[in-house]
Parts: sequence; C-alpha cells; structure tokens
Amino acid sequence: MARITTSSPPIQSRKGVDGDITNQSLSVDGKSTNTSSNQSETALQRHISFFDRDNDGVIWPWDVYNGFRELGFCILFSIGSLLIPVFFSYPTRLGHSWIPDPLLRIYVNDIHKAKHGSDAGVYDCDGNFREEQFNHVFDRFDTSGTGGLGVGDLAELLKKYRCAADPAGWCFAFMEWWTTWLLLQKYGRVWKDDLKACYDGSLFWKISEDISKGDGYQKGYGIHEFFYGVWFGGTWKYWTIPSQ
Repeated sequence: MARITTSSPPIQSRKGVDGDITNQSLSVDGKSTNTSSNQSETALQRHISFFDRDNDGVIWPWDVYNGFRELGFCILFSIGSLLIPVFFSYPTRLGHSWIPDPLLRIYVNDIHKAKHGSDAGVYDCDGNFREEQFNHVFDRFDTSGTGGLGVGDLAELLKKYRCAADPAGWCFAFMEWWTTWLLLQKYGRVWKDDLKACYDGSLFWKISEDISKGDGYQKGYGIHEFFYGVWFGGTWKYWTIPSQ
C-alpha cells in the first residue's frame, strides 16, 4: 500500500463520509431536484474530487494512478487505471476546446460530458444523483433481498442496461462495476450504503483514512483473497469457506 500525502477532502465530501449524500438530486415526478445549499457541485463532480489532489479542478493522469494506489489497488491495476484519462479526458476537454489535451487531463467541472451510454442511470445528464433510480437498481437486481448486489446481480444489471450498438458504453460500464466490486465487496456483495457513498466519492476519503491510520480496510477483493479461497476452499469465493 502506497503512503501518499493528499489534501483533505472538501467540506461537502466530509459531510458524506458517514454515508449521507449531500447535494444529491432526488427524482420527483421525473425531475431532478437539488437538495443541498451548495448547488455548485454535482454528485458526479464530488465522485471524482478525491483524485483532484490539489483541488484545482484538473485531474492529471498521475493523480488517477496515485488515487488508485491510495485506495489499496496494486501497482498493475493502478497502471491500468490510466485508461480513465485516455478515454475520458477529451469529453471533459470539450467544455474548453475542441482540441484534445495532449496531457490527458480530466476537467472536473465538465465531467458530466464524459457520461456514457449503457450505464445504470443513477447520475442524470448533469451529473446529479438520482435517488429514485438508485433505489430502483436494488429493488430490481438485489435478488437475495439482503441489501447487496452479488456478481450474478451485477451481471444481470449490465445486461439490462446494455444499449444497442454501444460497445464503448458496454466496456466502460463493465470496467466501472468490476472496479466497484473489487473495491467495495464484502461477503461477495456490494452493499447499498457503501455504493451510495461511492457515488458521491465520500467513501474514497474514508477508505484512504482507514488505510493511512494503519487500521486497514476490511472490504474489497484482491490477490490475497483469491489465493486464500483457492488454497483453502478450491474456489475464488473465499467468503463461502467456513471459518477456520
């Protein structure tokens, strides 16, 4: 785990660390309503603010790498995360110029322009959080009724929201949910409260804080969990192995 010094989270992100989404947009009669006194930032902007190391509104590729390392991802996976600026820099650049950014920077204010098809629709086109749609995802795909989405549930979700002739959206949605499951899973499921805090980025600060304090982060799935499951139970689903 890399030890990286970061700026403290913005105050609106601090308020969300305990699981409350501030500045969220609720869907009422099909319309989004902003519930925060601070209406200058959307949930999607706060979702990526963890990676804006100096709070200047610009995310450099190495900010993405450092952020993934601080969340506990291995070096190889963090290098793979550099695909994010490769694919999402230009859409956010369009708010400033038609000319691509040769440095592949992501512009926080225009992150809504990077919203792609075949997603679950929890963010609206402006990047606001849609509470009704978020709850609908769990009402429809939480087959166990436990308040968590398993691998099978997420596979069904991806198939349901897959739009025709949208291979880019299919790939982006898969990469996002795969990464989310690796980061958040506990007992094989992504739990509702964790996912809600992930949507506005407040959970990222909490994970970073837990790791930096040395307490460790008790969720997620990595190489250690994979080999533990295979060695002791002959399965990658390590949580199904009876406690020793």
